[in-house]
Amino acid sequence: MHKLTQAQQALAESGLDAWLLYDFRHSNPLLWQVLGAAVHSTRRVFLLLRRDATPVMLVHQVDAGHFPADGLTIRPYQHLDDLTAQLRGLLHGLDRVAMEYSPLGALPAVSYVDAGTFALVESLGPQVVSSAELAQAALCRLTPQELASHRRAAAFLGQAVQDAFGFIGARLGRVTEHEVQAYLLQRFAGAGLRTDDPPIVAVDAHAGDPHYAPQAEGSAVIGPNQWVLIDLWAVEPNGTYGDLTWVAYTGRQPSTEQRRVFDVVTGARDAAVDFLQTEVAAGRYPEGRGVDVVARAHIAAAGYGAAFTHRLGHSLGPVVHGYGANLDGYETRDTRRLAPGLAFTIEPGVYLPGFGVRSEINLYMESGSVELTSPVQREIVIID
Repeated sequence: MHKLTQAQQALAESGLDAWLLYDFRHSNPLLWQVLGAAVHSTRRVFLLLRRDATPVMLVHQVDAGHFPADGLTIRPYQHLDDLTAQLRGLLHGLDRVAMEYSPLGALPAVSYVDAGTFALVESLGPQVVSSAELAQAALCRLTPQELASHRRAAAFLGQAVQDAFGFIGARLGRVTEHEVQAYLLQRFAGAGLRTDDPPIVAVDAHAGDPHYAPQAEGSAVIGPNQWVLIDLWAVEPNGTYGDLTWVAYTGRQPSTEQRRVFDVVTGARDAAVDFLQTEVAAGRYPEGRGVDVVARAHIAAAGYGAAFTHRLGHSLGPVVHGYGANLDGYETRDTRRLAPGLAFTIEPGVYLPGFGVRSEINLYMESGSVELTSPVQREIVIID
């Protein structure tokens, strides 16, 4: 289902004149999310949304037959001069137009317009501003159906990771990381869920690599007295992703350092949640970077700051790394606020040469409160 109506409502709230979405060969996923589905497109496409007018899409004549006219006007163009003239007419009288552009590349997750197209649009009159806040309001606030699908996905993943630990325990010493990954993919398929990439199953030093990917050849055997990290994410058709990370130990007693790092990481996670809940209860919706700062300070105070090598969390949507605010004051400085209607992860981690710990949970921002939508790991899982 398209999100043209939501996009126009968000545009009206923003005070901007228009939102111009540009795509070339599927370079801009936000345009297709507004339309509700991607179609075959080989030439440049412009979609102009205004607050009080029917959306207009400029599409090359050879591709026009692929675009449904539901809720918008399709205007075919043929040659370059035709495209430029029609675009000039659409932009006439507009002062500020939002596009998928981020000043100085500050937010690459919502920066899809090339410099040449940016210059072309500004040469036709309007000032181009970033659509980052607008896109979040239009596309990332979950509908009741999307929220329900997210909750189901998160609950399923919580059970699946427990079952994966049981699968390991029953085959200890004769099961590989890749075989556990394959087991989880079978579980996803059986439940009607899909994923954009296979789960991470990482043992000992492999868990110290945040995005380790086990391969069919050379994957480690999981034996006794080893550290195991599993990161898994999945989504229902037309739903919203869930995304969890849990850790376990295949023996009776993890090492002192493993227990300490686990406590530091989960403490940082809980500090971030506490900060969010306090702020939101007071009517303040923090910027994504502000939550990152809280968790990062907790880990740094414990002496592991240099080992926390990624942002705190990310937006969730129809793609696992969504287009809303990320909890990031490290890789970027995300100044977008965690507004009501958004789903996102909190996932601090510490990565050392011999093992790594990450604890990932899912949350949903409500008006005045924060919901934890996934299971929360409180203790190291013991596989004995």
